[in-house]
Amino acid sequence: MRLRRAARVILIGAPGVGKGTQSERLLRRFPQLQSISSGDLLRQNVKDRTPLGIKVESTMKAGGLVSDDLMVRLVSNELFKRGWIKGQGPPPVMTLASASAAGPDALPTSPEESIIDSILNAAGPRGDAHPPPEASECPSASFLLDGFPRTAAQAATLDRIVPINLVVSIKTPVEVIMERIASRWVHEPSGRIYNTTFNKPKVAGRDDVTGEPLIQRPDDSAEVFRARFDKFEETSRPLLEHYGARGVLWEVSGMSSDEISPELFRRFEEEFVN
Repeated sequence: MRLRRAARVILIGAPGVGKGTQSERLLRRFPQLQSISSGDLLRQNVKDRTPLGIKVESTMKAGGLVSDDLMVRLVSNELFKRGWIKGQGPPPVMTLASASAAGPDALPTSPEESIIDSILNAAGPRGDAHPPPEASECPSASFLLDGFPRTAAQAATLDRIVPINLVVSIKTPVEVIMERIASRWVHEPSGRIYNTTFNKPKVAGRDDVTGEPLIQRPDDSAEVFRARFDKFEETSRPLLEHYGARGVLWEVSGMSSDEISPELFRRFEEEFVN
């Protein structure tokens, strides 16, 4: 199915709710849609030894968390590179004073990076030193943003760069997710996942392809999941409130991925096809 305008979308949901399944189904149904994974961007920039990749790598090696600022720069650079956002007006001029203020560890900047730097470092919530980039409305500039933002602060920073036009909150009762996770078995070498309630292996405890034993991951225990779920609830509430206030939040509920997908497809068609 063809989109008629750009979809800039974030999926939010608790661990085990099926975000990966919904992402795969959306990408198959709407071929113009592409996935932008913050984790993949991190790994690719480190591998390519880009200035941002070097900065990120040193942070990770030191045991620190990659800052919101660097994550936004990674995502923004990718969107600029693909032509999905474009700078408005001339890039800000780097003066001797601003170069000095940037410090010796400042990253080399392209015109696009200079625009991002000006927006993120400007006073005020909207970054008034430079107009925000212009987001393409071409359907081929449609994306699902995976793994970022995770907090309201990250979302507010991202708002300065690109306007997200749909945020989907996927809801499934926690008891259903816990039962689903407790029934999950994995073929570790390949990552193939089975579930004894709805996707059983042909032979109990054995991978369909290789016949090798299946395992249950240590983090699939009820105790570990409950801790992860509670942490998600704590951090996601302000994030959902942020996007709710911006008028782009939509909630979909269901007991299974097969219940949720038709509702999600209908919403996409209403927003971006009809």
